[in-house]
Amino acid sequence: MKLEKLGNIADFKMGQAPHSDTYNDKGEGTLLIKAGDFGFHYPTPTEYTTNPIAFSEEGDVLICVVGATSGKVNKGINASITRSIAAIRSHEEKLNSDFLFYFLRSSYSRINKMTSGSAQGIISKPILAKIEIPLPSLSDQLHIANILSKAENLIAQRKESIRLLDEFLKSTFLEMFGDPVRNEKGWETKPLGELCNIRRGASPRPINNFIGDEVPWIKIGDGTKGNDLYIESTQVSITKEGASKSVLLDEGSLVFANCGVSLGFARILKIKGCIHDGWLSFENIKSELDKIYLLKLLNNSTEYLRRIAPDGTQPNLNTGIMKNFKIILPPINLQTQFALIVEKTEALKTQYQQSLSELENLYGSLSQKAFRGELTQNNNHVHP
Repeated sequence: MKLEKLGNIADFKMGQAPHSDTYNDKGEGTLLIKAGDFGFHYPTPTEYTTNPIAFSEEGDVLICVVGATSGKVNKGINASITRSIAAIRSHEEKLNSDFLFYFLRSSYSRINKMTSGSAQGIISKPILAKIEIPLPSLSDQLHIANILSKAENLIAQRKESIRLLDEFLKSTFLEMFGDPVRNEKGWETKPLGELCNIRRGASPRPINNFIGDEVPWIKIGDGTKGNDLYIESTQVSITKEGASKSVLLDEGSLVFANCGVSLGFARILKIKGCIHDGWLSFENIKSELDKIYLLKLLNNSTEYLRRIAPDGTQPNLNTGIMKNFKIILPPINLQTQFALIVEKTEALKTQYQQSLSELENLYGSLSQKAFRGELTQNNNHVHP
């Protein structure tokens, strides 16, 4: 397929920052787009300026040209643009703007590496002009853009389905049990320490001296790869000597991240393994407390737990705090009813996530084919 330099088929408008004194959030003046306003397709600016300098228009393609997000693209709107953004305006008789948008999106990593100048990284107008873009006919450009748009819409729909399932579980918990901290429904409460054994993990140090292939070493990242209930495998293992300096848990234990940005993250172990000191374990849970119910109760209490965590550089919940943490204790049959809903919902969500992964892989494949000339109307045997 013919390659053409972008500077020959498009014009560039480099952004300029109005004086900060002209910014406002009251709707006075012109919308002002900053790099942080970029969304998935379109920017969502919230500030205005009464002294706009550089503008984008509908039909432009916006590209971040400064910093870590250099190369990120959005579709243009009628607004003022700051110096961190450039507006690319296609020569319509040669280049379809939607085709350009999808090409630049597929080229993000390559364009990001083209930055020059300061340590921040800058994409200058000459760099933009040198970008080479495949240039099929206009009708083929539109055809390709439509295929990629349909694939993206399918991905967006699947992500929304997953989000709605998460919202469903949150609302179901609140409908059945009420707010777990305020306890509007007047459930019996008990300190968590009376319902299970609570231990803090331990880390053999330096950990690199104990990396091996014998005992699973459970990290937060191991719980983010599967569903929102279980940890079924780990990426790293440690030696038996390392395990002797840590806390070894049996399958079925519930683990809870007790510090930092992950505080409130909880999973049930489907494996036997060791936990570091960023975890608490809840073991030997009494029969009056369902494990899945407890996990979701902890999730729904995260904001409160952050508030009661001791002050410091990071929130940190010790075993004493969690042993004294009073939880609502509805009848066990209601807890198990909720647990069944959770398991069915999580199973459905797993199917959706697998479908999402397949759609994202398909989109990547379609993008590669599109810009190799394999999705033209005369060579079109792949559909999303």
